[in-house]
Amino acid sequence: MEHMPKVFNVLLVDKAFCRKPLSGTLHLTKTHSVFTEKASGIHKETWILYSLVCLVERQAPTDNGYPLRVHCKNFQVIQLIFAEEGECHEVHAALLHLSRPERYEDLYCFAYNPKSDKGEGSGRWNFVDVKSDYQRMGIPNQLWHTTSTNQDYRMCETYPTDLFVPRSATLPVIVGSSKFRSRGRFPTLSYYSKETHAAICRSSQPLSGFSARCLEDEQMLEAIMKSNPGSQFMYVVDTRPKLNAMANRAAGKGYENEDNYANIRFQFMGIENIHVMRNSQQRLLEASEPQSSSMADFILSLENSGWLKHIRAILLAGVFIAKAVAVEGVSVLVHCSDGWDRTAQVCSVASLLLDPYYRTLKGLMVLIEKDWVSFGYKFSHRCSHTHGDPKEVAPVIDQFLEVVWQLTEQFPCAFEYNERFLISLHHHIYACQYGNFVCNSQKERRDERIQEQTHSIWPYLWENKSEFMNPLYRPDHRQSQGVLWPNTAPYCFKFWRGLYNRFDKGVHPRQSVLDCLMAIREESQQLEKELMSHEQNIAKLEKERGTATYPKRKSLVSSTGVWEQSDLDLDLDHLCGGVRTSFPLVSFGQQRGADGALVTPHRDSSKGSDLDLSAHSHQGSGVRELTCLLSSGSEGIPSDNIIKNPDLVEAIYSVA
Repeated sequence: MEHMPKVFNVLLVDKAFCRKPLSGTLHLTKTHSVFTEKASGIHKETWILYSLVCLVERQAPTDNGYPLRVHCKNFQVIQLIFAEEGECHEVHAALLHLSRPERYEDLYCFAYNPKSDKGEGSGRWNFVDVKSDYQRMGIPNQLWHTTSTNQDYRMCETYPTDLFVPRSATLPVIVGSSKFRSRGRFPTLSYYSKETHAAICRSSQPLSGFSARCLEDEQMLEAIMKSNPGSQFMYVVDTRPKLNAMANRAAGKGYENEDNYANIRFQFMGIENIHVMRNSQQRLLEASEPQSSSMADFILSLENSGWLKHIRAILLAGVFIAKAVAVEGVSVLVHCSDGWDRTAQVCSVASLLLDPYYRTLKGLMVLIEKDWVSFGYKFSHRCSHTHGDPKEVAPVIDQFLEVVWQLTEQFPCAFEYNERFLISLHHHIYACQYGNFVCNSQKERRDERIQEQTHSIWPYLWENKSEFMNPLYRPDHRQSQGVLWPNTAPYCFKFWRGLYNRFDKGVHPRQSVLDCLMAIREESQQLEKELMSHEQNIAKLEKERGTATYPKRKSLVSSTGVWEQSDLDLDLDHLCGGVRTSFPLVSFGQQRGADGALVTPHRDSSKGSDLDLSAHSHQGSGVRELTCLLSSGSEGIPSDNIIKNPDLVEAIYSVA
């Protein structure tokens, strides 16, 4: 198919309709559509990656021309207006063709070639190692070991080759259990607690129908239960609503019968299926449209979408499992229908609550690689990477990322990564710029030679980790250690404006508190470098004169990027809901003497200087109402003390 290289005199209108349409030229390349503005003296480009396009619709002609509306998977909406109907028709056909590739090799990741040293390919794919994570948990041990039953994907094509099962589970037991489970996805280890010896295992639903049973599957669950010496029973968690699970019995599937399985306690979680979630997100996006007439209409539409109710259901399931493992010391088997959607959500959320490691930057990478990539989450089907059945598309991974964001709002000091990291993950999951999230299983990635032909996203994110670090993170604080117990009351769940409306700058002219904090930190670091340079020069001059050496100061910035000492305090009463906190930094309004040296006021030595935004916090609520302003969607007005310093105000609001 011949594609138009460029179209002149095209108008671009953003989703918010808050500014005059831009006139320019639309270029159609092999991987992107590029709109170039033709304003005098300004060269500005808007790039649209074809992999991100989810819907292209023609609209009724207007006085300006023939509109074409482009909806993207990262929730950007762009309207292009063409002078000629023929041009609109041809661009519409081209975008439909280019955004719906038939083969994996037509995706962007196969053409993308970042600037990196040759020979780094295989090493960079080993940056995240799932085996090492199990070793960190203490696996294998006397109770759990690796099984080779799925080598070369002989038993289950959607499982990884390296699986961990109880040592007491024999090969016939594993094989029989696999045959009795949907898609052959037999129970296997996802997370292990060294403290309680309780395990989180995952599988698919049993092929039980109304009365069928399998001795090997019953023995498999008994082996999981006995692998936890401190417990006399185990939970089986079905993440589906009970009505849905009962309906599956008519198709020969269903759920475990407690009469057939010894010492299990069954629990339904009521998380809806992918079709309900897809419709719910669509209603959420309609509610978030900037044309909403009033806040009351928005709140009503948000409630009617049911989206936050679904997010809460996922978190409640994770809390139930975390309590079973950490408090009761009981192992849990989790499944839904096929074990790759709701099961992945709940297992990863429970692990996040239980283990502080997954709240670090590297830890979240490992968690996604383990519970999503390796265990066969169908990225290509759910994210519509290639042309396929639209009924297979669902925002399952979106919901997991949103649950993580909701937790960062409740526990702002407990996570090493910030909102920008979660949004970046969301973007790359859909963009197909890297090969990690292409295909539907590890076997497919092997067959498509993904590691040989594409690049891994994890080294890129790690190399740019300074952009994704949470300035409030305290690794030594009690919030960052142990189990998180979030408040799951409905009022604690927020609309994630930073994800769903991040392109609507004109409608939401608010400054991010996180951006302010990071800007202040960067300014502090820069001033500290300048100060150290001046001190070294002064010490050198004094040494040449034979005088005493200049007294050495403590560093303002630690190796982890957390402020440790300061000469001035910033009052964060407004930010922390009344909690008086010392915010160390070198003030933007600090004066300099005639010689250019910083002039610092006298400081009471008895006054604390360490940054401790969580000094008055509580484990159950994070930094005492700090979440009221740390949300990207709830940025507020600076406190009176900040406003009194015009230099600081100018410095903060210049970073936008």
